[in-house]
Order: sequence, then structure tokens, then C-alpha cells
Amino acid sequence: MDARVTNEVNYLAAALDRAQAAASWDKIVDVSVENVVRLFGMTPALHGVSLDIAAGELVALLGPSGSGKTTLLRILAGLDLPTSGRVLFDGEDALQLTVQERNVGLVFQNYALFRHMTVLENIGFGLRVRPHDRRPSRKEIKRRALELLDFVQLSGLEKRFPSQLSGGQRQRVAFARALAIEPRLLLLDEPFGALDAKVRRELRRWLLEIHNKTGHTTVFVTHDQEEALELADRIVVMRDGKIEQIGTPDEIYDQPNSPFVFSFIGESSSLPVRLEKGKVWLDSRPIGLPQGNLPNGPAQLFLRPHDVEIVADPARALWGTILTHRRHAGARRVELSVGQNCSRVEIELPADLRLELAREIAFRPRRYRLFPMANESSAS
Repeated sequence: MDARVTNEVNYLAAALDRAQAAASWDKIVDVSVENVVRLFGMTPALHGVSLDIAAGELVALLGPSGSGKTTLLRILAGLDLPTSGRVLFDGEDALQLTVQERNVGLVFQNYALFRHMTVLENIGFGLRVRPHDRRPSRKEIKRRALELLDFVQLSGLEKRFPSQLSGGQRQRVAFARALAIEPRLLLLDEPFGALDAKVRRELRRWLLEIHNKTGHTTVFVTHDQEEALELADRIVVMRDGKIEQIGTPDEIYDQPNSPFVFSFIGESSSLPVRLEKGKVWLDSRPIGLPQGNLPNGPAQLFLRPHDVEIVADPARALWGTILTHRRHAGARRVELSVGQNCSRVEIELPADLRLELAREIAFRPRRYRLFPMANESSAS
């Protein structure tokens, strides 16, 4: 084989290697988090968290401030390391990979755009700083950036600077920049937190369309329950560095496994009750609800405002005295004082129903959950 042929063979082999490498970078991943612990000094931020995320899945990490959701996201991104535990991308130890090697797309609440760069330059930044052997040509970077600009519906704004854009437009640019590197994993940290309610709703719909088109494995952090319920394939509810519950939006909303999850997801009220003789008792009388398979003793009855009905027979029902009522979209929200402890319960009734303050009404929850006081993990 002469030198010319040898050179051509070597060139083709190198090109094939580059193509295979590029294909592996573009591949979306499944993610496994195994017993991850993160300590800051002696303060635990994550307590043995384990989680599996399927390739192409859209997962929400939902919880209040201090629940550990952002710490977990930073560990997935490679911006932080766990004290112990493992993180696997397609079975590979991701903790041995740098941020660049993980090829993760990141979108932050504050956009993190470069103010001195144009929109086009911001979108192409991740491609321009790649190692030379994986860096596209300038022409290809520009082509891909313009294509993404059209994809996020911002065509014609490529020469503007971030200061010349609205908040919603800046966040779209941030998404385009994250997508430009063709990430294996897309990580979003409170991506809509800095935007007003109307823009948030619009961008939520837009993000769902983007996800459906690209199929990226996506993990996003939020404290907004409505956002999680609307967008996620599955929701991971976190509290105090632990996972409280994992499930689909329907499972999390309709079958919460603890008082915390019930009260954190959606609007709810609770009443102290007693379980005895196969029935649920409030004060000294049964209220027409079965005890189920729960043990005798004190419990909490959780219900949602829209899951109640007014009943004509008050013998086996809840009684409440109207404290306030107000219009709430197409219904009327009524605050009641219930039981000897004067517990506050909010229910939702038809908007045209005539109500008077201090009047008593009888009602019954159509759907509810019971949690024994001594064991929050049991439910009706």
C-alpha cells in the first residue's frame, strides 16, 4: 500500500472515529442516582437519595427551599460532588467525568447570558469553546445558531444584546444556547422563576413543545407545584434532603403518601379526627366516612376545596360555620369553622349559591385521605 492510500485510509479511519464520538455525545442518557449523600460541613443537604431517570423522560424535582433539589441538580451537572454515593449516565460513572465531558445543557433562573455578546454569539458559545477536535467550523456554528434561533421563535434578533430583550426572550436564548451543544442531558434550575405569571405560562407550554420535539432527558428544579404538574412525566417531591414521593402528576396529586405531600401539592385543608369502630369521628360523632384498614386512634383528615359536596342529611356529615366567602374564578371559596377546635376548612361551592355569614352548612368530602397521627406513611 503506497503512502497516498495509507494517508487516505488513516484519514477515513480518523473521520469515522470522530463521527462515532459525535454520535455518542449526542445520545440522550438514562440517569441513575444511587444513595447520594451531600454534607456541607456537618450539615446534610442530601440524605442517601436514590433516583432512576429514563432516557427521554421529563422529571421535576419539586420541593420547598432547603429541600435539596438544587444540590441534586448541581451534582448531576458536575458543578458539585457528593460526599458519598454514585451517579451513572448509561451505566458509566459520571463522577469521573468533567462538566465538559458530561455534555450537559444548563439553563438557570437568571439566564446567565453574556451581556457583551450578541444573541447569536451567546447561542454559539458552547460550540466555540469545545476542544479543537470536536469544534465545528465557524460557518457550521453560525448555521446551527441561526437554526436554533428560529427553533425558539426568535428569528431576526441575532444581532441584539441581552439588554435589548425581554425576560421571556432572554430565557429562550438561554434554552437555545443549552440545546446548541446537542446535550445528552438537559438541566433546568427554576427556569421561569424570574418571569411574571403570564410569561411563565406561555414558556411552560413552549418548553413542553420543545421537549416533545427533541426528546432530551430533562430534569428541572421548581418549587411551583402547578409547573411540575403541568410539565413533568414524573415528579420527585423532596423535603429536608430526602425524597418524599416519586410518581406521575396524577399519582402525586391523587395519591399523596404523606401529610406533607398532600399539603404541598395543591390546595388542601386538614381536620383532627379519631378512627374507631370502623368509622371516622369528629368530636363525639361519626361523620359518615369509613375507617378503612387504618388502626384505631387519632388521625388527620385531608381534603381539597373542590372535592366536597353539600349534603341534605347532616346526620353523617361535617358541619361548618361560614366565616368568609369570596369569588374564585368560576366558583366561590368558602372558609368554615369546623368542630370544637374551630379548625379552618376551605371548600369550593358554585358561584351562584346564596350564602350568609355565620350560617351553618353540612358537607362531605367526595375524595379525601386519612393519615394516622403516629404513622404518617399510612393512608386510606
